[in-house]
Amino acid sequence: MSVYAIGSAAVGVVFLSRVYCVLSRCLGAGLVALSFVLLASPAWADQTVMAADGSQVDCAASAKDLTRISLVEDEFASVSKISTGNPQDDFSVVNEPVRGDIYLSVPDGFTRPALSFFATSKRGYVYKIVCRIAGDQAVQLFISNPAIAKAKSDENGTPEVAVAANPQEAAVELVQAMYSNSVAGGYQMRQRTLRPVYVGNLKVQMIAEYRGSALTGRVLRIENRGPEPITLSEATVAPTSALAVSIAEPKLDPGKVTTAYLVSQTGRQ
Repeated sequence: MSVYAIGSAAVGVVFLSRVYCVLSRCLGAGLVALSFVLLASPAWADQTVMAADGSQVDCAASAKDLTRISLVEDEFASVSKISTGNPQDDFSVVNEPVRGDIYLSVPDGFTRPALSFFATSKRGYVYKIVCRIAGDQAVQLFISNPAIAKAKSDENGTPEVAVAANPQEAAVELVQAMYSNSVAGGYQMRQRTLRPVYVGNLKVQMIAEYRGSALTGRVLRIENRGPEPITLSEATVAPTSALAVSIAEPKLDPGKVTTAYLVSQTGRQ
């Protein structure tokens, strides 16, 4: 988590340096504040793991609330578990049909230290899921299978990790992948919903990160909580070192939300 904190502080300092842009300075102050929050906060309840077909997925499940398990670019088709016959030692698995996620819950007084079951996806992959029971808050787990990205690349007749002509083109390709919520070849995606920071009338929240050996992409959710419209520009949401910036809806009316996609070289903010 210190990586996120340092990155947030670095971006914030860049924004603060733009003394003639009030919005940039506000965003900078918020991101610097976010870095302190990250350093002081406990581990987040969102988990992202890479898993192959037939492998075991280790995770943590909530002892008091729901645990959501979601597949990246896939959906759960069925689950298989053994019923103990003892309500105190049994757990519930619900397969949500719209998004294909599954939700776990354990009864009060659940005595087992962990739960386990098998899950089959619509793409035909099987995972053994083993979750230890810990914590009272709701939990999210995102499972990403590298074979899916490889299969998509093979279908398109391109290698798994495309080699762009230059970093700028690679940055644009990464923005496109983030926009479509897909896993780009050569990148590890972490779908984390970090605690938001309030910068004036803007609510800014990082919701995902794509990290590769050369480039890193970040997805920001920006909400206008004020009474007046606000117009965002590339200069106000990204540092000068950014290779590519895209704002889904630059003009934010009161109560509206937009998404910003930022790409920079790995190791630089």
